[in-house]
Amino acid sequence: MHYDPIKELLGKVFNRRPFLRRLFYRLLNILLLRSWHVRRALRRLGPALPREAKVLDAGMGFGQYSWWMATHFPSWQITAADIKSGQVADCNEFFRRTNLSGRVHAVEADLVTWNSGEIFDLILCVDVMEHIAGDRTVFANFLKMTAEGGYLVISTPSDQGGSDVHSDSDTSFIGEHVRDGYGSEEITEKLRTAGYGEVSVSYTYGTPGSMAWRLSMKYPVIMLSGSKLFFILLPFYYLAIMPLVLVLNCADLNRKHRKGTGLLVIARRSR
Repeated sequence: MHYDPIKELLGKVFNRRPFLRRLFYRLLNILLLRSWHVRRALRRLGPALPREAKVLDAGMGFGQYSWWMATHFPSWQITAADIKSGQVADCNEFFRRTNLSGRVHAVEADLVTWNSGEIFDLILCVDVMEHIAGDRTVFANFLKMTAEGGYLVISTPSDQGGSDVHSDSDTSFIGEHVRDGYGSEEITEKLRTAGYGEVSVSYTYGTPGSMAWRLSMKYPVIMLSGSKLFFILLPFYYLAIMPLVLVLNCADLNRKHRKGTGLLVIARRSR
């Protein structure tokens, strides 16, 4: 049982019309705690960036973060990169149909070998590095594309159960992970070795966030994997659990955690 096939199926359902896709993005922003942490980090960094900042969404996935940045920071120029050609074409079509193609453009790229030749004021990388074995190479590539004084923001699972792996006998709940998560010291060392002068690492998905993730993501996926008929019951399930999930997400966002299953990393290239 894996999370990725269910995620792709939901994406296909909601990608049929632009308004459905925007609805899908908003639902992800509500359900996914990592989105809460990432969007807060972007809001805080926004004033420190040039007004017409150049931004790279490295590993854009469905494109929800590119869309969010484009709608909240309308002067930013955003490049969205992903290794999946179908995803790239799909996102470019959505950006075109929502009149964002002048400011947001998706490109096919393997982050291990790709260097755009451009310099970005901000690089965003959400739920990507746990899929890439050659992470030191990617961090070095990111540095080459980061402006002096520019930022790299990473959201990734931690090594404290970030892929729902809590012992050597566990297997990842999410497919295609090459590592179960990063340690705080490990990712700090790798980014400093790459050349980033300032690295800040904070835990996300503490106790309240982990509870919210199980209620809003893990248990529904388990039930959907058992029977697609659960799609019929899914709206009623979420109506029942959403008040509690929102409270737990707020608690996680506004509490400093000594440990957690996620990491939010903000690195800055020295001037």
